[in-house]
Formats: sequence, C-alpha cells, structure tokens
Amino acid sequence: MHHRRPRMEIEGRDFMNTPPLKTVRFGGNVVATLAKFKQGDTSDYELLKHQLADPDIKDAQIINWLQEFRNCVTQLSKDHEQLIYVALRLPWLGRSPAVVEEYLSFLSNLVSAQTVYLRACLKMVVSNFKPSEFLPVCVDILITQYGYFEDVFLTLGIVDPQCKLVTNIFFRPSHFSTSCFLMPILIENFPFVQKSSRTLECYVHNLLRVAVYIPSLRRDVLELIISRMLKLDVSAPRGEIEDVEENAVQQELKGEQEEEGLFDMDEDVCSVNSSPAGTNVMVHPVAERLDTLMVVLLAFIKDMCHVNGCLDVERTKDLYKDLVCVFDKLILPTHASCHVQYALFYLCSFRLALAEAFLEHLWRLLQSPSHPAVLRQSAAGYMGSFLARANFLPVVTVRACLDLLVPWLHLYIDSQDSGSRAYCDITLHGPFYNACQAVFYTLIFRHRSILEGNMKKGLAYLQSLNLERIVMCQLNPLKVCLPAVTNMFAAITRKYQLVFCYTIIERNNRHVLPVVRSSVGGDCVSTNTNPLDSFFPFDPYVLKRSSKLIEPLYQVWEEPCSDADEDDFLRGETPETKGVMGMTPGSYESHLHSPSSVGSPKTLDPCPSPAAL
Repeated sequence: MHHRRPRMEIEGRDFMNTPPLKTVRFGGNVVATLAKFKQGDTSDYELLKHQLADPDIKDAQIINWLQEFRNCVTQLSKDHEQLIYVALRLPWLGRSPAVVEEYLSFLSNLVSAQTVYLRACLKMVVSNFKPSEFLPVCVDILITQYGYFEDVFLTLGIVDPQCKLVTNIFFRPSHFSTSCFLMPILIENFPFVQKSSRTLECYVHNLLRVAVYIPSLRRDVLELIISRMLKLDVSAPRGEIEDVEENAVQQELKGEQEEEGLFDMDEDVCSVNSSPAGTNVMVHPVAERLDTLMVVLLAFIKDMCHVNGCLDVERTKDLYKDLVCVFDKLILPTHASCHVQYALFYLCSFRLALAEAFLEHLWRLLQSPSHPAVLRQSAAGYMGSFLARANFLPVVTVRACLDLLVPWLHLYIDSQDSGSRAYCDITLHGPFYNACQAVFYTLIFRHRSILEGNMKKGLAYLQSLNLERIVMCQLNPLKVCLPAVTNMFAAITRKYQLVFCYTIIERNNRHVLPVVRSSVGGDCVSTNTNPLDSFFPFDPYVLKRSSKLIEPLYQVWEEPCSDADEDDFLRGETPETKGVMGMTPGSYESHLHSPSSVGSPKTLDPCPSPAAL
C-alpha cells in the first residue's frame, strides 16, 4: 500500500506528461478483478464498485481507475453494466483538466468498443445540463471557462470544439443512431417549467448548443424548447403581468414614502430604479422565467444568422424554415400566446425577404379551404398584427398585402352575398371576418404611411379598395369585429371620406348582441364584445430584458392630433356602455356634452392591445 502525495503537489503536476501517482486503493487492478469476476469471485469486483462510488475520491485515483478501464475496454461487455454505470457517475466535472481529459478518453474508448453503452453515456452528459446540489456551478459558466461540454460532445461525436481531444467518435457511419437516442433523452430531462429561471436557462442554453452541433436535430430541439415556453406564455397573460409589475412599482414608491416620512428626509429621492421592481428582473415569477428563456432564444437566433457581424443569408434561410415549421405546429394553434411568437418577428427583421415570405406563408394558410377554419382565422390575426406592428415593413409591402386581402374579401362577398348563407354568422364565415378585421387593423396603423408623401395618390389607393362594399355587405363584418377596431376604423374612414360606418354600427347596436354564460356559473349573462375570440399576437411586448431586442422593431400606437374628431375617438372618450358594440356620432356627441364628460380625457396606452384601446 502506498501513500499518496499531498493534494497541492498533485494539482501542480503535469498529468499528461508524467506517470500517474500511486494512491491508496485495495484489491487488484481492473484486469485482474474482471478475471476473478469471470471465475465467480466477486469480492474484488464489489470492492472496486465501492471505491469508485467514494464521494471523497481524489483526482489521482480517478485517473488511475480510468486508465485501467481504458486498457481493458473490450472486456467491459453488458455483463459489467453495473460497474460501468458506477464509473459513469464519477464526479469528473469541476475537477482538474487532467481528470476531464482522461474521462473523455474513457468515454471515447468505451463507446467505440461497446456501443451498448451509448444511451447511458448520453444520459450522463444530458443530466449535467442543469445545475445540481453537487454541481451548483452554472453549466454555461463551465462551458465558457473550461469547454467541458464541448469536449464531451466532441467525444460523443456531437461537436467540434476548441479542445480537440477526440474527433467525431459518434458520427462515424457505425454510430448514426446517436441523434435518434439523444432526442428522447433531451425531452426526458427537460426541467419542469416551475423550476428556477437559472435551471431553465442552463438547460435551454445547452439544448441550443446541441442544435448548433447537430443541425439535423435543430428543428426538434426548437420544437421542444418552444413547446415548454408556450406553457409559460399562456399561463401569464399580458394584463396580469402588467398589473403585477405596476403593483410592485407602487409598493416600492409607497415604501419609500413611508421611510422618507419616518426619517424626516429633506430630499425627495426616488430609488425605484435601484429596487427589484425598477430593475430588469420581472416581479411576476412566470414572466421572469419566460423573459430569461426569450433572451436565450433571441440570442441564439441572432448568433445563428450572423457570421462575424454580417448576415449569412443561407444560414438565416435554413433557420427560418425550421422556425416556420415549429410556428405551424405549435405557435399558430396556440390561442392567446403573448411573447413566444416574437422569435419569428425578430428573425423576420433581419431581411425584408424573410418578412415577405412569412406574410406569404400566412396568406396561403388564410385562403386555403383545406386548412381548419380556426387556423385560417389565426393566420389572419397574425397577418394583420404583423403588418400593423412590424416597423421594418415598407409601405410597398403593406400595400401588396392589402392588394391580396381586399380582393379576396370582395371575391368572398361575390360568392356569398346573394346565396342562402348571406347573413352574419361566425361559424360559416369565420376566416372572412378575421380577414376583414386584419384589413381594418392594418389601415388603422398604416393609413398615415400610405397617405404621406402624396396625399392625392394615397387617397386614390384607399378609395380603390372599395371598403364601403365590404362594410355594407350582408355579412356585416362590423358586427363581429372588436369594438375598439370598429370605432377606430370608422373614425379614420370618416375623416378621409372613404366610408361612413356609423349607420351600420347604429343598426348593429339596436339588435340583441350575442351573450355568453358567466364564468362564475349561474344564470347571469354578460355581453360578448369579442365574438370572434380574436387576439392580436403582436400586441405590446412586456417582458423587460428581451424587450430591448424587440422595441427598435416595433410600431407603437401614435395618437393622431391633426383632427379633433379622430383624436377624440382614439383617445378613448367613448362611453363605456355595456351592450354597445360600436359608437354612433349621435351618442358620441351627446357624451361629449354630458356633465360626466367634463374633465381630462381618458388616454390610451401608448401601444394598446385591442382590448385596451
């Protein structure tokens, strides 16, 4: 039995160029132990497993064992499965570079000689994608400082990192099944969405690294990540996030005021920006986790599309194709998601051709009768919201889309207006109504850009759309569009004398409106002001950190002030009357002259959602 040298001396040695140090150990070497095991003597075998599982095992001991394992790797068949599983659990992360290199060499030799252990090796690697009580250091820190996981994936044939210890072991033709084995393991190990932001960040970060090094898995990896992010997104409505964040700010202010009064401070100091509510950390816990993941995802998109700061068109096109597939499968069918869809919004901002391809894709979905009506309606919502909110779209692109949408609406009216189904029915004409709302919403946000520069030509273009026919048709789209959209569209079209909507609005208001049962049960009913159950997917983005990438690309709502009537409509001075889906000129004027209307007007959110307009 030999005594090992002090640890400080061990850490100072060059392990790769000097013989391994002698350490305290019992039993024979691994070759002799395996031979005894084959003859039925398991004493040394069990002792070996016990020593490998020692939580206080030293670096030099790990290196000695691994070197012996490598020398007899061809003997480590499935009969020695338990021994290999113990070896795979050796605490190699956070150890000296020599341990890491020896461990990777062991993995390389093991998988090359015994492919039966491929799945186990992959599970071991993926289990370290998340911090744990034994490895609290963040995985991405380990990657940045030591390149550990690049080395592991290199060993598994997954990456080509800076430390080339082994090359493409698993990407030889005989190891083509690596990708097939890996994806189920990645899914199985994904943390619950209730886990901490840091745990989710580490895991998603490493998943995206896998997507970089195995392009064939990228679409599946993106699908996995986005599916989990959507669960967070739909459980944190925009209004709820805004309320929680605003309440936190108010609480901070209230606390400071109380403290200021308590200590009789002379100066009025507001330190909201130094408090949790004033930082980039979201107070809403789900929003905080989602914001963290959006930062990681958007950074991945940017890095994948740029090489040395310049856009790589081919790489960008490939990523766009993957994201559109995920969009069709997961995002488009998900109702009322608020933020995840901005990944595609952000990608489309890199190049106009991408934005136009996305709009064309949505257009094909909308007009295709072979797709379910609910998806066609969702596509219309995405198209209108994208046209309205993407400030990187030139007016020529907006007009080109209107030139697709509006003629389609006219053709639809031609096919329905004189038939037996020529009446307002959402079930029968859902895609038509959503397409109408998309056109109205787009014109609300983009009419200025269409008119500016040459008012005469712009007005001639708007007149050529023949919006009056759409508004006046028997299908009556104003009856089912969101009241905020209807009112604004009516104000704008009245200003430019394109169409007078108020006759239709007034007539709709006289009819009984659709009602829905109260969510609390019982016989109570309430007015349904959103019969289309529509939402605008690119409504304001409220996540703090990731919004820094979205804000420069985003068209906020700008209140017009050149016309008194239009300004009144858009400032929200219409009365909040239950059961009234639209506002007529007469009722509007009477409201202005009523005593209750005296005082400051109720202003809109600077970039409101339709529900808040």
